[in-house]
Amino acid sequence: MYFLLGSSAFLVTMHAAIVVAIGVRVVMRRAARGVALSWLLLVATLPFFGVLVYLLIGERRIGRKRSRAITALRTDFRQIARATIPVDFTAVTWPDLPATAQAMDRLGRSLVGFATVRGNAFKLFTDTQAILAAIVRDVDAARTSVLMEFYIWNEGGAADEVVEAVIRAAARSVRCLLLIDALGARPWWKGTQPKRLRDAGVQLRAALPTGLLRTLVGRTDLRLHRKIVVIDGMAAWTGSMNLVDPRYFKQDSGVGEWVDAMVRFEGTVVNPLAGVLIGDWILETGAPLQELIDAAGLGKAQPLGTANVQIVPSGPGESEDGLLQMILGLINAAQHELILTTPYLVPDDPMIVALRGAAGRGVRVTLIVPEKVDSFLTRFASRSYYDDLLDAGVAIQLYRGGLLHTKSISVDGTMSMFGTVNLDMRSLWLNYEVALFIYQREFADALRALQKSYVSQSTQLDPSLWATRPFRERLIENTLRLFSPLL
Repeated sequence: MYFLLGSSAFLVTMHAAIVVAIGVRVVMRRAARGVALSWLLLVATLPFFGVLVYLLIGERRIGRKRSRAITALRTDFRQIARATIPVDFTAVTWPDLPATAQAMDRLGRSLVGFATVRGNAFKLFTDTQAILAAIVRDVDAARTSVLMEFYIWNEGGAADEVVEAVIRAAARSVRCLLLIDALGARPWWKGTQPKRLRDAGVQLRAALPTGLLRTLVGRTDLRLHRKIVVIDGMAAWTGSMNLVDPRYFKQDSGVGEWVDAMVRFEGTVVNPLAGVLIGDWILETGAPLQELIDAAGLGKAQPLGTANVQIVPSGPGESEDGLLQMILGLINAAQHELILTTPYLVPDDPMIVALRGAAGRGVRVTLIVPEKVDSFLTRFASRSYYDDLLDAGVAIQLYRGGLLHTKSISVDGTMSMFGTVNLDMRSLWLNYEVALFIYQREFADALRALQKSYVSQSTQLDPSLWATRPFRERLIENTLRLFSPLL
């Protein structure tokens, strides 16, 4: 009896000590209130398990070595900018654009350091088979360099044609650099294609490798979520699509084929986009900057077209809340119409406030999300935000044509965001992302037409019917909402 009482007292004391110790650490790191409270709740209710999870993923630990490398990389980015982006490239004619566009440019410069560059021609691709075929054509036309980075690479279908095109390019002595996330593409790394690429002379590296030892020095769930292709330093691709053929990707997930969009640019924006990719390559390999600049042909891209584009990369160690502030700035700039698409909706409080505020001041706000997503936790956590948005007058469209994966925002037919970032905590705080902020009516028109095509395949959520869903669903949603900062 005394032994049991003593053991119980010891466990209670240890529990209290753990909660206090982690609580002090969370408080002193000055995390967002929602994030801090979620961790405190988890640790208090599941002390031993909660502490383990917190130590694994509770902080944006990137390790001292990577932190030093990222600090050095900021100097490299300035060198890339000086070498490839003359002052003339940033001479945007701001009076022809909404006043808020120049304010967004200033915000991006101050937070991230990249200026808007003028003189860009674009083509927005909305069919995945056409995207893969066009990338193959670009790679087959390459004469000096092919640079690629992706979160997921998956065998099967038209994606395999890209592999063959890269192998052909390497055989022509084109320098091919491929940086693929270690975790996102784990099944692919275990297949035969990586060896075939390396045997052909392709320089292939896994980004952010995982493992037990790496867990001790930094988080292993920080992922390279960017999707960038640069050809000969003259053309660049980015957008939401991984290097997969959706007909062969996650066919057993019950959500249909993934629906994506990519944009192909020629013009001055190729230089900063390539700079982001080169920076990621340096972090993983330590390769000399100037050698990469020369190999990639940076500096050859000249003004072509009329689109004004600002590149905003983000990720742990590279930026704090820069991308979030840019998105909030874009939402707050809306005067008439705001349309957003995202596959995963787990916003923080400032974003919810901004969306509700836009609707409250009379902006037509439309949020397009997939009816089905491939994550149980995210699915129910996302739904917990619908009431807040519906009450404010936001129109929520549930896309029924598959897993809508496009990440985009269009504002008043004049400004846009397009890229790799989801409207969730993971994208905004944990992933390495890249977003384009485009200040041009033509791009906004093309993006808006794409968004409207998604609406035509969607069902608008009826607030009155939504309010009648079963209590058990609301309980699950609101419970998981408590942990939404951790998803």
